[in-house]
Amino acid sequence: MEFRPILSALRRHKLAAGLLVLEIAVACAILCNAVFMIRQRLAQMQVHTGLAESGLVWLMTDGVSGDAATPVTERNLAALRGIAGVQSVATVVSLPLANNDMNFNPSMDADGTRRGPNVQLMLGSPGYLQTLGLKLVEGRDFDADEYAGMDVWMPQSSSMIITRALAGRLWPEQDALGRTFWIGNRRFRVIGVVDHMVRGELRGTASEYVALFAARPASALSALYVLRTDPASRGRVLREAADKLMALNPQMLINDKGTYADLRDGYFAGDRAMAWLLATVCVALLVVTALGIGGLASFWVAQRRKQIGVRRAIGATRRDILRYFQAENFLIVTGGVVLGMALAYAINLLLMTHYELPRLPASYFPTGALALWAIGQLAVLGPALRAAAVPPVVATRSV
Repeated sequence: MEFRPILSALRRHKLAAGLLVLEIAVACAILCNAVFMIRQRLAQMQVHTGLAESGLVWLMTDGVSGDAATPVTERNLAALRGIAGVQSVATVVSLPLANNDMNFNPSMDADGTRRGPNVQLMLGSPGYLQTLGLKLVEGRDFDADEYAGMDVWMPQSSSMIITRALAGRLWPEQDALGRTFWIGNRRFRVIGVVDHMVRGELRGTASEYVALFAARPASALSALYVLRTDPASRGRVLREAADKLMALNPQMLINDKGTYADLRDGYFAGDRAMAWLLATVCVALLVVTALGIGGLASFWVAQRRKQIGVRRAIGATRRDILRYFQAENFLIVTGGVVLGMALAYAINLLLMTHYELPRLPASYFPTGALALWAIGQLAVLGPALRAAAVPPVVATRSV
């Protein structure tokens, strides 16, 4: 295919060709970044929490205050264990993906000169690791003596279990068991490591920086009940648990309840909405781009009917005419793609700076180019076929 006549024709239509190149460039830039953001959202929605999610139900109450907190909460827990199908039950201060958490920055030495990263404090009553389904990969679970009292929000026991991610952050390539850090003037020692557990709110690479502590039910540990049961029994267990708590505590308020699947869906509702919005934008951009390409090609075919007829009269075949318009479209789309890649990179740098989005992988550029080339060829096919159907006799007609 000789490209010189095509380039010569495009130079005579600089404005139209330039606008189409710009439209394709904008579409390429937005498409690459939008698809990348969609994949980021979808990947985040698949995060592994470390919990036995399918069998968990929870109830958030207004809690119990004062000295009555411990006996009332322990009575409630005992009653909930008696519900048919309940495997274990505990109270916790929060749950992964619950959109709330308590955080601290540990001191790695007694005088506080070396500070660790921001860590979520997880606190629960006896058996809460089993209830949540957390998997110990090193060390041991809390024993009965380590479920002690609390000083406001802090456990009196000095034992703690941390996530594998936090262990790797604090003591890289070292054994975390027996290691210590300080919270204020309190020293805590690692007795175990769990495989996975995410925070109440995802925070990038720090999403699994969690330290777990043990305590008996108290005022600060009396509001959130978590029950583990068979997945098929979740609905019934949740209803019976709510009825049981209200029967035992007529003045108690149950502020919220649900399965863990409900909680997870609620946390990612915004991500799903954003993914659908971006997908809609991508489809709309592709449709508009295809219409622009097809519309301009149709206009040029109408303008060039006599020229096409002349070419047919001097020996050009239908295939030659078809290839001409497809090659012309390929050059226009290529110009738009090249400009669009530079624009996509610039947009990604802006998103990285202001919204902490990761760098756009280089693989998105050829993928976006292939998509636009394919759409361009499909969009121009109809006008190109009409051009190829122009008979040679058109060359003899006066304009």
